[in-house]
This record gives sequence, C-alpha cells and structure tokens, in this order.
Amino acid sequence: MAGTQRARPPRKTAEERRADKLVEWVPKTRTGKMVQSGDITSLEEIYKKNLPVLEPEIIDVLVPDIKEEVLNIKAVQRTTDSGRKRSFLVTAAVGNKNGYVGVGTGRGLNVRPAIEKAVENAKLNVLLVNMGCGSWECGCGMKHSVPYKSSGRCGSVQITLIPAPKGTGIVAGRTAKKVLELAGIKDVWTKSRGDTRTVFNAAMATLDALRNIRRQKFKAGEAA
Repeated sequence: MAGTQRARPPRKTAEERRADKLVEWVPKTRTGKMVQSGDITSLEEIYKKNLPVLEPEIIDVLVPDIKEEVLNIKAVQRTTDSGRKRSFLVTAAVGNKNGYVGVGTGRGLNVRPAIEKAVENAKLNVLLVNMGCGSWECGCGMKHSVPYKSSGRCGSVQITLIPAPKGTGIVAGRTAKKVLELAGIKDVWTKSRGDTRTVFNAAMATLDALRNIRRQKFKAGEAA
C-alpha cells in the first residue's frame, strides 16, 4: 500500500543495552576475567588489591544499578585537506547515588556513538566516595554529606566541598550538583573559582575533590 511506513522498533533503554553487552562480553584483562569468574564480587576488592579497571563491563557487573547522565554535548570542527569536518564532544557522568561516581568524555561523528564513548570512559574513572556527617551543626552520624572539607582542581576550575547539616541540600552549580547527586551526597556547600562554565573542567574538579577525600583518609591512617 502506497504511503505506508514501516514502524520503527522501540529504542532500547540503557539497561537493555548494558545487558546485551554483558551477554557478548569476552574479558581481555586479568581483572575482567576475575570479575566474570566470580573471584571478585565488589569494587572494594579491586581497590584493595590495586587492580586496574580497563573494561567498562567490570563496572556494569559490579555496580548493576549505575545511572548515566549526559552533562554536555558540544559540536566541534576541525579543518582538514578535504575541508571542515564536524564531530561531537560529549561529557557524561555515571553513578549509583550510593557512593560510586565517575566522569568521562567521548568524541564521535554522531551524537549517539559520542555519548556511548563518554559513558564508557566515565565508567573507567569510577571511584568510591567516602561520605559522612562532617558538619558541627548536625552531628547525626549518618552518611549524607562529606566527612570534611576537600578541594579539587581541573584546568582553571577549583571547587571546594564543605560539610553541611542535614536538610541543606546540594548548594552548587549545575554541573557539580549533577556529579554530587550521582555520588549519593545529599547535603553539601561548595565554593568554586575559575571558568565553571567549562562543563568538563567543572565536573572533573568535583570528581577530584571527592577523590581527595579518600587520599586524606589514607594519609590520616598512615600518620596514625
């Protein structure tokens, strides 16, 4: 019949695409093989053994409830002998809103492949966040904020996380707020310097501040 169009199959959700990849996954690294065989059952074990995470499927297996968030999509151009070529640069963040978060970028000729690359790179940068109640105004002992003040930097952007009492919420710019939400932090004050409109730098500075919390903890343990 003239004029009829074929119905497009429904687009798969992120969870469905992730499940399909895991079915086809053949680990190439020692860490990946240990995860698939069940010798490693949590990211904490990987951190304790100081093993590298070089395959995004490792995160999919160990953190099945991880969420994806696109922070920015930017069209970029480069000049070649055949003329100008356009591509897309994507910044994405992932997290399970319960202590795990990562940030990454991806580039592609189309938006969808660029997003997928950014999400994969974000999974390779996933870190475990130390949360707590470091505000003297609260003292509830619950893990709703950061345990103490911490700063991070990327490029010209510097972000400082300050413990806040329960009910304060996340007082931060748009990019930092998204990263902190994915990490599972509910209450925190922030101070920022530099060009925070640069989404990648703002996201990575926030991630660096969260990473420095763990570094301070390790230093304190060594000193004790």
